[in-house]
Amino acid sequence: MTEKFQWKAKREKKAFLALADGTVFRGYAFGAATDTVGEAVFNTGMAGYKQIITDPSYAGQFVVFTTAEVGAYAANLEKNESRQVFLNGIVVNSLDWVSKEQNEESLHDYMLAQGKPGIAGVDTRALTLHLREHGAQKAYLHVSNEEISEEEGIKRAQEWEGLDGQDYASKVSDPNGYEFSTEGDLNVVALDFGIKTNILRNLAAQNMKVTVLPITATYEQIMAKNPDGVFLSNGPADPNSLPQVYNMVKQLLGKVPLMGICLGNQLLGLALGAKVSKLKFGHHGCNHPVKNLKTGAVEITSQNHNYAIDEASLPADVEVSHINLNDNTVEGIRHKKFPAFSVQYHPESAPGPNDSYYLFGEFRQMILDFKGAKHD
Repeated sequence: MTEKFQWKAKREKKAFLALADGTVFRGYAFGAATDTVGEAVFNTGMAGYKQIITDPSYAGQFVVFTTAEVGAYAANLEKNESRQVFLNGIVVNSLDWVSKEQNEESLHDYMLAQGKPGIAGVDTRALTLHLREHGAQKAYLHVSNEEISEEEGIKRAQEWEGLDGQDYASKVSDPNGYEFSTEGDLNVVALDFGIKTNILRNLAAQNMKVTVLPITATYEQIMAKNPDGVFLSNGPADPNSLPQVYNMVKQLLGKVPLMGICLGNQLLGLALGAKVSKLKFGHHGCNHPVKNLKTGAVEITSQNHNYAIDEASLPADVEVSHINLNDNTVEGIRHKKFPAFSVQYHPESAPGPNDSYYLFGEFRQMILDFKGAKHD
């Protein structure tokens, strides 16, 4: 037998994912043999599983992969977006194996090392359709040797507090902060709410010195770095649970140029007085069409969020810059007076085309314009 099927013969163990609405999906366990709760969401990306599972914005969630096969290439490739895996578990249809003879790390081995569970052999098409119809679900993943009935799994899912109203950004933010880039003609502070490494690379590529500060950074601590601009990062869970952050962002408005992505977009919206509410099943994947309302161009974007800004709640001095063509939700905002803009999607991720890289250049130009205005 091949290594893949030898492993399955020796290690295959029945497992199940129980949803709070009483639905159960069955499969077999891989990764860490640890039962846990989480919110089940689906990701429509066809590739890039390593970037997906290392995105801190998935903290507290089970990611259901809609692509049929996952793990066909090694997990030890340099694809990490963060210092560790923060999601609660993953759900796949067909778990592929790679050869240890070529010193490749399988997805099973990677998840095992990270202490995170997975379930394979699941009818992920049926599960995705269920989540699309009924919304993101609280869930319980049973992969351990503990005797747990499906009924008990459903009960544990129902009893879990869920993600609404919870601050998971503080759990994933690096508490120490660090210098990412020390070369450049502009000095930018990036606030880490769950920041992805490729965001930092794109900021540095704009000839920026980048200092990363934790979510606990105060207005005074940020301004003590003498930033030319401040970046508000992506992150997990409910933005409404972070009043200390969006009130701090309110202090920054007009003092320094601001750019936000994902959670950073929502926090900027809250700082400006808008409301943010939860979507039925969120946007997770790398094929979401977004229209730039200024140019008319349509960008194919990467997204990972459960919440969105309510357009009707935006004040008159804030304009919508981008919309989602699937559901017309707000995908970007820009202040008409202050140097501040943000987008809901991930311009640092390139799902084939590099449609959205220009936004980092716009951030640089906004900083230069603001510095020029101050000296006029």
